[in-house]
Amino acid sequence: MPENTSSASKGPNPAQVIVGGVIAIVLILGIAALVLFLNLPDANAFNLRVEQLFIENDALTEASEIRLLEILAQSGTAFSDTLSSYRFIIFVLMVFATALLVASLVFVVFLVTLAKRLSQIEKSGIQVSSLVVHRADRIVQINDMEFKLTEAALETLSVLAEARLDDDILSGIEIEAMISGKSQVDCDEASGATRIKRLRDHLGNQMMSELLIKNIARKGYVLAVEPAAIRME
Repeated sequence: MPENTSSASKGPNPAQVIVGGVIAIVLILGIAALVLFLNLPDANAFNLRVEQLFIENDALTEASEIRLLEILAQSGTAFSDTLSSYRFIIFVLMVFATALLVASLVFVVFLVTLAKRLSQIEKSGIQVSSLVVHRADRIVQINDMEFKLTEAALETLSVLAEARLDDDILSGIEIEAMISGKSQVDCDEASGATRIKRLRDHLGNQMMSELLIKNIARKGYVLAVEPAAIRME
């Protein structure tokens, strides 16, 4: 069986993508915040206008007129305080938007990296350092995982393991013939394929079982395990 190789093309370093993305996000939002703050009205604009009214209308001496100017002055102070609070709220929202975009970027890069990793695993197969078949207990140990199998599933796995030790690839007909003891003429491919499916079902994890028991087109089934890692007990 040829050695597994990864054909996944090398892409940009995820750390570089994250750093570049963070810099781009900070620059874009920083420029947007600068333009926004520069176009906001001056917090003291209203007070300056009120002050100008006081200066230009110093002849106003009536109590009602003075009271009106005082109200305008108080309104200017309130407007200044409100605009300052708006500036703070906008600043907080910009910081929150930056954090959210950075988190989204990291999440997307993580998903892309994970997808590439899964693609590499799918192409190269899982790395099995030890596969031990315990016939008496109907148990198979794959690395540090242990699976309890039925008699039929254990027989199928045993046949595949022995074939792998001999560097053979078995078709569905050959698997069915070896397990049932019938002649290959009396067996069909579907019966062997059914045994493989049941074995995969017993192993539980669909992805792991699909990668562990490979189906080579027009040839048959083979364990994606190095012969030196297989032990039959």
